[in-house]
Amino acid sequence: MVHVTLIAGTYEPTRCGVAHYTDRLRTSLEQRGIQSVVMTTHTAAQTANTPDIIGAVRDWRLSSLIPLVRALHAMPTDVLHIQHAAGTYGFERAIFLLPLLLRATGWHQPIVVTVHEYGWWEWQPRWLPPPLLEWLKQWGQHHGWWDREDGFLLTCSNVIITTNADAEIALRERLPALSDRLHRLAIAPNIDIVPIDKTSARQTLREVRGWAAETEIIAFFGFLHPVKGLETLLPAFKQVLATHPHARLLLIGGVESLALVGEQATTYWQQLHTRVAALELGETVHFTGYVSAETASCYLSGADIGVLPFNHGVTLKSGSLLALLAHDLPVIATQPDSPDRELENCLRLVPPRDVNELAIALTELLHDRTNGKQLKHASRTITQTLVWDAIADAHLQLYQSALLNPVLNLGALKQ
Repeated sequence: MVHVTLIAGTYEPTRCGVAHYTDRLRTSLEQRGIQSVVMTTHTAAQTANTPDIIGAVRDWRLSSLIPLVRALHAMPTDVLHIQHAAGTYGFERAIFLLPLLLRATGWHQPIVVTVHEYGWWEWQPRWLPPPLLEWLKQWGQHHGWWDREDGFLLTCSNVIITTNADAEIALRERLPALSDRLHRLAIAPNIDIVPIDKTSARQTLREVRGWAAETEIIAFFGFLHPVKGLETLLPAFKQVLATHPHARLLLIGGVESLALVGEQATTYWQQLHTRVAALELGETVHFTGYVSAETASCYLSGADIGVLPFNHGVTLKSGSLLALLAHDLPVIATQPDSPDRELENCLRLVPPRDVNELAIALTELLHDRTNGKQLKHASRTITQTLVWDAIADAHLQLYQSALLNPVLNLGALKQ
């Protein structure tokens, strides 16, 4: 039986998309006989309070690396799998040294890294002159010793997994010598679909909310956060009501997340409600707060349109997007800086932060249901392949391949 140890910057699946992804992956792998444990912070482990979630570090600063290396050497492990997104490690850089330290201390097992985001964040210390820093980044990357964004995290790993096309493209451009280690495994919807009749779901949702049977429901799904474009959505929805007075906006999701905690979360929640009141939207907008995955699925099955007006655009690495598509909703979303051809035919795309364009798209889709059917038909070709069974099978194949050839020849990296 293969034993996998996962490193997670934080492991609070109800508050972090990457942690939720890791949790779903573990569940799917367990169904295939793959046992796993997670090493994370003491705080996250205490919150989980289960023996398979191990608190190995206080935080992700440099001082935590040696205790982590010792803990990993003491753990019976066939494969080490690091889940990386900068924010989950508090934007600390020490994790970039972990594979190098492990190799230097005699670690021979395969190291797998999943890069959830890449190409937008780099280390910029104030104490190092920018020209010298840039030279070091370029020199190390050219020789394959490290890369400018993630240090030794990728170059000292046996397998690199990306979850989206943008990260894959950036990695292949920067580290062409690592192409044979690079694999793209897209994510799946972040909730399961509850098997429920659409007609029943529509009727139940409207009865629960006290809305009329003819109500047209526009649904947003995901954590509420300033980057999600809600400040654009609310005034756009105000315009929609002028021609579609029976429309309602359902905001499914809580505000407390890894990115917005405590007093910050409470303040933002109040700001959103204040904005709704200022726009005189009254009973036409409803915030569900955090709900279970089952409840969220039932709500989405009862909605008419999905909307994700993210400030930086929407890509296939969004579990919220995949959930909307999986529930057979026509979706309006914002265009990312780098257009994704896979999304162009299955979404109605609008510019970020553009109230008028978003309002026009919502109004047109409410008016033209034929267009909505075309979007739903196009999206099915994507969602049919993005399932956890396929993702887990692909991981298992990569683990087995790495176990057959665990030796990492760092000298072969030089270009």
